[in-house]
Amino acid sequence: MKIKVGFGFDVHQLVEGRELWLGGVKIDHHKGADGHSDADVLLHAICDALLGAANLRDIGFHFSNTDSKYKNIDSKVLLKEVVALLEAKNYRIGNVDATLCMEQPKINPHITAMQEVLAPIMKISVEDISIKATTNEGLGYVGSENGVNAYAVALIERID
Repeated sequence: MKIKVGFGFDVHQLVEGRELWLGGVKIDHHKGADGHSDADVLLHAICDALLGAANLRDIGFHFSNTDSKYKNIDSKVLLKEVVALLEAKNYRIGNVDATLCMEQPKINPHITAMQEVLAPIMKISVEDISIKATTNEGLGYVGSENGVNAYAVALIERID
């Protein structure tokens, strides 16, 4: 069995008047992430980690932010497509470990819901999805609540 590891990172500006989607879950907050899609920064980082592990380039290569068919798309749809790309190359997901960085709102109450949404899409157990949250201690664009970012690593296994 061959295993591979990928790393993903994404960042979005936080603005008034947008819904906040994180880990496939809508979270009540006065600001949301700005982007071409639903701007789910956590799912975008996970997609990039998975694509990178399989040497399939990045999320922007597959889902261009200049293509109107991806305008306001639910990032869970993108994740499903990434999983299909992996399966076409005979890979399955082993596990994902992700960290979300933002000051507000608190993420911990939403982590279980995120894991339950993502597990069937990635065809893995909730125990194989680690989602953590941290702040930037008031520093930089995250600390000033002007932006949100996420990091993810993913392990994939080749099915022979």
